[in-house]
Amino acid sequence: MILWTILHITDWLLWLTLAGSVGYVVSFALASLFSKREDKRGVTGTREEEPVRKASFLVLYPAYHEDAVIVNSVRQFLLSDYPEEKYHVAVISDHMEPDTNRQLAELPITLLQPVFEKSSKAKALQFAVQNFSGKDERAFDYVVILDADNVVRPDFLHQLNRSCAQGHRAIQCHRCAKNSDNDIAVLDGVSEEINNTLFRRAHNVVGLSSALIGSGMCFSYQWFCTHVGQLYSAVEDRELEAMLMKERVFVRFEDHIPVYDEKVSSSDNFQRQRLRWMTGQVQTLLLMLPSLPKAIATGNVNFIDKTIQQALLPRSILLALLPLLSLLVTLLVPVWGLKWWLLTGCFCLALLLAIPRQLRTRAVFSRVGMLPRLVWRMVSNVAHIDKNSRDFIHTTHNK
Repeated sequence: MILWTILHITDWLLWLTLAGSVGYVVSFALASLFSKREDKRGVTGTREEEPVRKASFLVLYPAYHEDAVIVNSVRQFLLSDYPEEKYHVAVISDHMEPDTNRQLAELPITLLQPVFEKSSKAKALQFAVQNFSGKDERAFDYVVILDADNVVRPDFLHQLNRSCAQGHRAIQCHRCAKNSDNDIAVLDGVSEEINNTLFRRAHNVVGLSSALIGSGMCFSYQWFCTHVGQLYSAVEDRELEAMLMKERVFVRFEDHIPVYDEKVSSSDNFQRQRLRWMTGQVQTLLLMLPSLPKAIATGNVNFIDKTIQQALLPRSILLALLPLLSLLVTLLVPVWGLKWWLLTGCFCLALLLAIPRQLRTRAVFSRVGMLPRLVWRMVSNVAHIDKNSRDFIHTTHNK
């Protein structure tokens, strides 16, 4: 009898623990259904809507072993129809081939070639800011951070300028897939769109800050210059997010400004990428927890929300755990299994709601056969999470 009592209590404690993560996802999936009309604007806009004053932008491309994609990305960006004197592109070339650097040097950009003993994106950004500091601190109003594989439209800076004119100091653009080579790339793209729905669009809808992604980000130049030196981990976007939340700087998600990003096409790259994210999540949680009591005492809702985000179980882990536990509990005590299947059903429905309508197609859902393999890759990452790791885990790109 005591054994059954212990099992029953354990069952409920485990269910409540997972229900916290599921409840968070369900809440924001439902909130996303009430997206404001103003967030559903087209991607082009009209010149009449643009402010008279045009902000100046420093566009940074940290590029580590990115010979396959960087030259094309920069050339595409230079097709911008924004006034040339109002933006400047800088590439931080880290361990790239001489021929790549030669092609970049021929373009009207600043080519920086640091030599790092141990490379990281944070170091590249710091190197760039150090290079521009002291020349003219008022030369730029905003800094834009793009990954080497990111491609934007010619009106990208015009769109950003409109958002900046509204007073936003931190902006996350809509990063979306530019490739669908295979099942993994398609599912990776869908996963990012789910994140866009839950952690960016829905958060802004309810008045909370958007999560950052790592690229397609725009910050006040002065704010960025005074904070970039504090970055030290391999997940600089999460560190920036924590700093913004601590200072109550709202992050605006610009759903209508696309930044096309290359999705991973191999299971090895997928696993490396997710390991970096999972490690970063643990590190950020440990970073933010000491400041949580003060955030609660001062009512810093965004910081509290961001800390909760870091404590959530990854969706892929939930995709593996929920059906497995539902089946095991049902086999043990069928009546106990009802609440588990309800939780599993709610989670799956929330994910379905979070997938943009245009992606709910037979072609996309036909790729779900790859999910078990990818989920297993994610689960196996748990054993390799090192909360003290500062190693930069690079995701390779194809030509």
